[in-house]
Amino acid sequence: MPVAVVTGGAAGAGLAVAERLLDDGWKVAVIDADPSALAEAEDLLRGEEAIFLAADVTDEDEIAEAFDQVVDSFGPLSALVNAACARREAPFEEMSAELLREVLEINLVGPFVAAEAALERMEDGLSIVNLISVTGLRASSGAAALGASQAGLKMMTEAMALELGSRSVRVNCVAIGLMESSSPFIHDAERQRPWLDRTPLGRPVSVREVTAAVAYLLSPESASITGHTLVIDGGFSAAGLLPDE
Repeated sequence: MPVAVVTGGAAGAGLAVAERLLDDGWKVAVIDADPSALAEAEDLLRGEEAIFLAADVTDEDEIAEAFDQVVDSFGPLSALVNAACARREAPFEEMSAELLREVLEINLVGPFVAAEAALERMEDGLSIVNLISVTGLRASSGAAALGASQAGLKMMTEAMALELGSRSVRVNCVAIGLMESSSPFIHDAERQRPWLDRTPLGRPVSVREVTAAVAYLLSPESASITGHTLVIDGGFSAAGLLPDE
């Protein structure tokens, strides 16, 4: 059975990806900095071929130790999914340098640290999928820090694909728009409206659509795809003026 690590895998899209990979026959290591979320995920996935490890993605020593535990338990890695993300929002003039540094550390440095660890512990090849927000593709009000981190991760994905292809390493992104979730945001019509007004399909992205995209990019069926950003946003990032405007 192939082995995958999912960072930020104890909740949200990361947990959904972990569940999908387990259903597809992977052994999965869930790494997350939130002990309570890890405990809930472990309870949910009890009996599956999964392990649950607490580690801060920005801490190289913690990540190295966690990845060593993965290899000891399951063997060399075949895949890494970076889903850990700090979604901090603030108007630009109210945003502090501290907030910017925090977001960049988790959203950009974190995937770098995890990728370095995975490369050192991979099998014959490796597939990496970075989950990003479409705020890295289109500017959004209040998301200067988040957008900058996501745009940076998209570019790092492309640079990694360029440099690591000769080692049979593929690196891709899945860029996600407004997604169904248990978050209060998804049930708040006022907060949804600006997104959905700019989404041609007029609905949020389903979790299943996101996990299917990740599963595809990790599969042999996508063996020639690297350096690519697969956008799943209902057309949000492509939209300009809509027909009724």
